[in-house]
Amino acid sequence: MILDPIVEEVRKYREDYFMKFNYDLNAMFNDLERLQEVCDHNLVSLPPKRIERAIVSSQGDADG
Repeated sequence: MILDPIVEEVRKYREDYFMKFNYDLNAMFNDLERLQEVCDHNLVSLPPKRIERAIVSSQGDADG
């Protein structure tokens, strides 16, 4: 397997960030919200997309 130095750098940054909050997802989320509030970029909030459920016939195919 070929190691990509960019991927390795991103993984190290991610691991360091997780360790900073002792792997506490709530603490990380709160920090990301704080960063978003002080960010000077235009942020977009999109409504969630609805996912249509497939109807499966008794034969098991999705065509109905």
